[in-house]
Amino acid sequence: DCINKKTAVFIKANTHSAFVKSGQQFYLLLGNLMSPDNTARKQAEETYDTIPGPNKITFLLQAIRDASATEEVKQMAAVLLRRLLSSSFEEIYPGLTLEMQTAIKTELLTSIQQETSPNIRKKVCDIAAELSRNLIDDDGNNQWPELLKFLFDSVNSQNVGLREAALHIFWNFPGIFGNQQQHYMEVIKRMLVQCMQDQENPQIRTLAARAAASFVLSNESNTALLKHFSDLLPGILQAVNESCYQGDDSVLKSLVEIADTAPKYLRPNLEATLQLSLKLCADTNLTNMQRQLALEVIVTLSETAAAMLRKHTAIVSQSVPQMLAMMVDLEEDEEWAMADELEDDDFDSNAVAGESALDRIACGLGGKIVLPMIKQHIMQMLQNPDWKYRHAGLMALSAIGEGCHQQMEAILNEIVSFVLLFCSDPHPRVRYAACNAIGQMATDFAPTFQKKFHDKVISALLQTMEDQSNPRVQAHAAAALINFTEDCTKLVLEQVVTSIASVADTAEEKFVPYYDLFMPSLKHIVENAVQKELRLLRGKTIECISLIGLAVGKEKFMPDASAVMQLLLKTQTDFNDLEDDDPQISYMISAWARMCKILGKEFQQYLPVVMGPLMKTASIKPEVALLDTQDMENISEDDGWEFVNLGDQQSFGIKTAGLEEKATACQMLVCYAKELKEGFVEYTEQVVKLMVPLLNVFFLTMSRVRVAAAESMPLLLECARVRGPEYLTQMWHFMCDALIKAIGTEPDSDVLSEIMHSFAKCIELMGDGCLNNEHFEELGGILKGKLEEHFKNQELRQAKRQDEDYDEQVEETLQDEDENDVYILTKVSDILHSVFSSYKEKVLPWFEQLLQLIVQLICPNRPWADRQWGLCIFDDVVEHCSPSSFKYAEYFLRPMLQSLCDSSPEVRQAAAYGVGVMAQYGGENYRPFCTEAIPLLVGVIQAAESRSKENVNATENCISAVGKVMRFRPECANVNEILPHWLGWLPLNEDKEEAVHTFDFLCDLIETNNPIILGPDNSNLPKIFLIIAEGVANESVKSEDACSKRLAHVIRQVQASGGLWTQCVSTLNETQQKAIQDLLNAA
Repeated sequence: DCINKKTAVFIKANTHSAFVKSGQQFYLLLGNLMSPDNTARKQAEETYDTIPGPNKITFLLQAIRDASATEEVKQMAAVLLRRLLSSSFEEIYPGLTLEMQTAIKTELLTSIQQETSPNIRKKVCDIAAELSRNLIDDDGNNQWPELLKFLFDSVNSQNVGLREAALHIFWNFPGIFGNQQQHYMEVIKRMLVQCMQDQENPQIRTLAARAAASFVLSNESNTALLKHFSDLLPGILQAVNESCYQGDDSVLKSLVEIADTAPKYLRPNLEATLQLSLKLCADTNLTNMQRQLALEVIVTLSETAAAMLRKHTAIVSQSVPQMLAMMVDLEEDEEWAMADELEDDDFDSNAVAGESALDRIACGLGGKIVLPMIKQHIMQMLQNPDWKYRHAGLMALSAIGEGCHQQMEAILNEIVSFVLLFCSDPHPRVRYAACNAIGQMATDFAPTFQKKFHDKVISALLQTMEDQSNPRVQAHAAAALINFTEDCTKLVLEQVVTSIASVADTAEEKFVPYYDLFMPSLKHIVENAVQKELRLLRGKTIECISLIGLAVGKEKFMPDASAVMQLLLKTQTDFNDLEDDDPQISYMISAWARMCKILGKEFQQYLPVVMGPLMKTASIKPEVALLDTQDMENISEDDGWEFVNLGDQQSFGIKTAGLEEKATACQMLVCYAKELKEGFVEYTEQVVKLMVPLLNVFFLTMSRVRVAAAESMPLLLECARVRGPEYLTQMWHFMCDALIKAIGTEPDSDVLSEIMHSFAKCIELMGDGCLNNEHFEELGGILKGKLEEHFKNQELRQAKRQDEDYDEQVEETLQDEDENDVYILTKVSDILHSVFSSYKEKVLPWFEQLLQLIVQLICPNRPWADRQWGLCIFDDVVEHCSPSSFKYAEYFLRPMLQSLCDSSPEVRQAAAYGVGVMAQYGGENYRPFCTEAIPLLVGVIQAAESRSKENVNATENCISAVGKVMRFRPECANVNEILPHWLGWLPLNEDKEEAVHTFDFLCDLIETNNPIILGPDNSNLPKIFLIIAEGVANESVKSEDACSKRLAHVIRQVQASGGLWTQCVSTLNETQQKAIQDLLNAA
């Protein structure tokens, strides 16, 4: 009675005398929302959207509770109410009166208790779960305690329908207990165990198992909870087994989710989990989908818990024949040979599922484990008289190529010879599978495959292409040939480009016969291949011409450049007539960018023609949608959608069509800005307005777009410089906030490193004053977060090394993760470098929030990369913020001096550079430390192996540091004693920047006629000539360096004194003599 009185209040508060009429109209509207007639449905959707939120809730609840309404109408109303609470809760619910909010809650609970249709009751449970999800406040309090009481009462009720309802709500929203979860932990566990043991009601056992799985998944990172609930797993497995034979695969799907998200939960019962999956997969009485899901458990574990699974290789090896058996599950099909391609239903077939599983398990567990398991099976299948087995054997070979790459490469000769035999198999589908295997190997093992087997493979494929009675086999042979030759062509072009680069002055002559042979034919194709079916050929030819042009260089290409440009312009003029999916578009966009590289500044005249279509492609707006989990079931990723999970059963979807082209176009805009610099200034504004918003679009398919957007920022600033400081500052203000935000939020480490690098370059470009206080505050917080995350990730990796599943493959993964982390650390260092070099000493108070974290990096127990980059950051503090830098000396001076003798050359290099900048910029306070450093530096330089490949950079930094101490702090070293040694250590060949410092100092010494450097009677001059010649030959000295003029002056002075000149030059070889001549000509 109490409930009914509250309901009456609710309805009275929201209706008027015309309610019945309105209610009937609303039922009509619900009917039209389900109409198969598109116009009626669209009209109904528009009308529905205009109804205010509170009224919608009233009407929908009334429809759900109306016993006279049809099941379809009630179901539709329930779905709409759940969606409304899911998508518009914040807009509608908080604005309702407290009385109305209470009435809604009461009405839902009453409906669950009184509804007779199980289907509608389930839908109302979904609404209650959705409302409860939104009623958990920021502190974790559930604002609907009556629902929790209802759950406890219902789960203990004699009414099976109510027990189902309670479990369904808990399954839908396992976080329903909020901050009380720990308090109720034993009650939750008891409730689940009790329901999983309900002998009379199999549907309760099934629902309880799903609810238990859902609870585990929602607490995936709570190790203690997973351990506490591990004894529920046998019950879940039992429910998986039972429900599958009742035609219900929902618990099996939950098991797949656990394998994907919380695989460690399965560890105590992994053997049982694998055995069950294997049994179900092998049972041909089950549906294909159930068997495939059972296999999915094992395959998913190979990806999410490979190390754990590698301890159970015996069971894994039993799953391989199951995958192969699925691949044999093929239908005889008379139409097959003429069919165009895979039918849609083929994608759900056992054969496709088996092949995909094999591919994934090979990649997950690696070839070392998988190839020995499968090799024998494949060999037997290929000798089977039944074509289906031979077909499956060949498809299996294709599938494992990527995962077993290393192991198969060793026996590739044997595999290829064997596969080629099947190109002439009596059955067309086996010939098809042989072509498939060749095409796949051409991709997996390029370029080795092409180099070794081109003669055999091409003749076999050409022969197969003559199979007139089986067009599908012909087409696949052609596709395999394209796969094969695509990599060949790329290889040839790459070799041509490499040879041109290495034999710079003779390359054009070597390429002349090829160039004149190719170019007329290629131009002919572009002019004449205008039919629709030749679009791809034409696009690839345009690409080929531009690649060759880039390879041979401007001079050779120029006679043809004008004709090629006209051809491209003609295609460009027809651009608007091209269909959106025309393959020529992306080739054209890339070709223009290559032409820009070839022509340089001369390309600017073509920008008005090129930029329109390029901006159009770069501006493609992908279709996006906000969906909840139940809506997503109707859309799959195969339809070209990619999803990002937002949590709370919501996902954001993006349609991926056109995104590849968008990414290419964005990269080409980067290329124009880079090549044309101020020549691109007209377009900077529209390009920056396009690029900045793209920094924060977080989809996997958009990662190339975000990289291009990041790369473009400093380049666009450079282009904009020509318009003066005001325009430049406006542009920087437009991009700065977005760049900082992107550094804080970018999820992909490869993209993040690009954004950080670009931001650092922008700061260097804009200089002092480019960041305001808010920017500094936000940036400080982000960098602090990155450093803390760096340490936390290292701890997690150390914990994984203690894990019982740790093995060498896990170590490989951990090392990859470590490299990723260190790369981000280098970018933190880049940003700090740009800030220090722009702001100097006044940025030090801001830096202090990071100080302790940087100090932590240089602790002796940290990995060498941490110490290297920690020292680099302190090097920058000394170089750019001295003399104030000395107030931090207590933190870094001792570690820096100790690091001069570190076992890691990278750490020695960073420490040596630090001593050099102390001498050059540090000021008086650093004098005693420069003195202390000299013997340590000399010790490193004179050590055995100091010039070996891995040590040479560190050693050269030590040599440079000794030079800087003698040059800027001569009182800290015995200069006369060290100078002869120092001269003997020159030249520096690897570290070009430090080489310039040493040549500057050498010039100082020669110009002041230093007797130790020149030697008695100038006897050291031949040695000095040799040092200079090697420096020029190695490009350690470039004509633009100030010291090159000084060195040339020294040489001319010697040239004037005939005998000495002859003596100096006679000791040089031909290359060195040419280097001296080049220096004189350039200066």
